[in-house]
Amino acid sequence: MENIGIFYGSSTGNTEAAAKQIQKEFGEDIATTFDVNNAKAIDIEQFSNLILGSSTWGIGDIQDDFDNFLSEISSANLKGKNIAIFGYGDQETYADSFVDAIGIIYEALENKGCKIVGKIPTEGYQYDSSKAEIDGKLIGLPLDDENQCNLTNERIKIWVQQLKECFK
Repeated sequence: MENIGIFYGSSTGNTEAAAKQIQKEFGEDIATTFDVNNAKAIDIEQFSNLILGSSTWGIGDIQDDFDNFLSEISSANLKGKNIAIFGYGDQETYADSFVDAIGIIYEALENKGCKIVGKIPTEGYQYDSSKAEIDGKLIGLPLDDENQCNLTNERIKIWVQQLKECFK
């Protein structure tokens, strides 16, 4: 498997912790984490396999650092890359915009020539609406430490196993 770049934006530390756990599941010799606050398009371009992570704030807003990083994504050459997305949200308090950040990142990747991997079923989540749901599937891994923190570790482990099948 080629090396993996994990790029995350984190305000409270939850997304960073998830990125570090994902890195651990792949192995630190294979996966490298980057805080998007310090990352550039050239950092993204060095990897064939990417994992992008951001939390959703308020009513459907992407985390501030990741919002700024979207311009780096848009200027990067992503052709032929495999990209997975994860994000944090609160499915009870913000049921109408649960993990919208995943959907916002997905929209930034459209028409960039990359392949989105790591889609999962909606079962086990309780929300009304999400930009992360397309054609009845979640286009990335939603995490919710406010309401389902006991499921986070296991969801990451299962998702990483799925990604190992998708990444070259």
